[in-house]
Amino acid sequence: MPDAVHACTAPAKTSACELADIFRRYGEAYGQTHGLTSTQRKVVLAIIRCRTAALGGHREWCASCGFERYTYHSCRNRHCPKCQSMATAAWVAARRQELLPVPYFHNVFTLPHELNALILYSQRNQRALLQLLFDAVAQTLLAFGRQELGGKVGFTLVLHTWDQRLRPHFHVHGLIASGALAQDGSRWIAGGRKFLFPVCGLSKMFRAKYLDGLAALLEQGQLDLPPQLAELAAVDPRYRCLRRWKKKPWVVYSQAPFAGPRKLLDYLGRYTHRVAISNHRLLDCEGGQVRYHYRDRRDGDRRKTDVLPAEEFLHRFLQHVLPSHFSRIRHYGLLANCVKRQQLARCRQLLGTRPPPKDDPPQTAADWMRVLLDIDITRCPCCGGNLYRQELQPSVAATTEAHLPPHPCQVIPWDTS
Repeated sequence: MPDAVHACTAPAKTSACELADIFRRYGEAYGQTHGLTSTQRKVVLAIIRCRTAALGGHREWCASCGFERYTYHSCRNRHCPKCQSMATAAWVAARRQELLPVPYFHNVFTLPHELNALILYSQRNQRALLQLLFDAVAQTLLAFGRQELGGKVGFTLVLHTWDQRLRPHFHVHGLIASGALAQDGSRWIAGGRKFLFPVCGLSKMFRAKYLDGLAALLEQGQLDLPPQLAELAAVDPRYRCLRRWKKKPWVVYSQAPFAGPRKLLDYLGRYTHRVAISNHRLLDCEGGQVRYHYRDRRDGDRRKTDVLPAEEFLHRFLQHVLPSHFSRIRHYGLLANCVKRQQLARCRQLLGTRPPPKDDPPQTAADWMRVLLDIDITRCPCCGGNLYRQELQPSVAATTEAHLPPHPCQVIPWDTS
């Protein structure tokens, strides 16, 4: 997919502060006092350079009226709040093609906060324990599909690691179809329209599967133990600690999407390719402080303002940088990649419906801008004439339009094909 294009036909309202600004002002000082992983360093560098001359871009101008603008390439890092709009739109469109004509349910499986310190202590822990979270949720839903419906269910899971104030909050969102395909593929077994699986049963099985997996990892020495959880190294204290966690209620939420599965896909799409916070929630970053908006879930979703020291803000954000190549979106059951095409075709055949018409996805950045914003970036915003483009090579020294050096290169018109 082509690089995202940062283009506007008129002066647009932008955030007074962006995540990149916070990293430029306070990132170096933070890095000198805090140990960063190689993945975190790459994320910081990508966000700082995103849509600046450091990544290259092109100069565009109109020969008719003299209009001119510079457009810079995006970093395309999944942690960057300015990137991935095209990837999000493509993901939502692809998931809509997979929807069946049945009710859908929205499930959320949440880990207790007592596990936060263990998960965040090292990248090794993070990879193992978040993988275990996916496994426990998937095994639970597949088991309930076999027990309650007598067949194979299909669902998509999306990992979130944060709350509105960027604190650790490890949970998985799931979109699951109400029904199952019989094990022999002979019939579709319909599920309920207002109720699918009992949440108390889901919670108990999810808790048991996760803690069993955690006990196995501890016994095999595959986790690094923080000082406050050093008791997990010995057998008897470990047993007592796991038993204590087992007595806690593990939150599982289940509700039919009130506006339909398409709206839930749009909601999940906001977070599938972004992390922690968007630029529009940031207010300012002055005097070593960062102000931002958040929604208080415990107070009727009221919009409030929070202020954090820049050091604490960066610490909270960087906690949500996942290990490299760790997938936050996974598909199971009928939607597993190896069987999805055949299984969905069989389900539609049994349900007596045809697959939705498949539209060819946009191929170029200009095509996506037409689809997403109804803007034709190949035309001059002043007179509507054709825009010409001059490619610009990356320049580490130049980070603003004012410092962009000239580069001899071929001048070409926009390719509108």
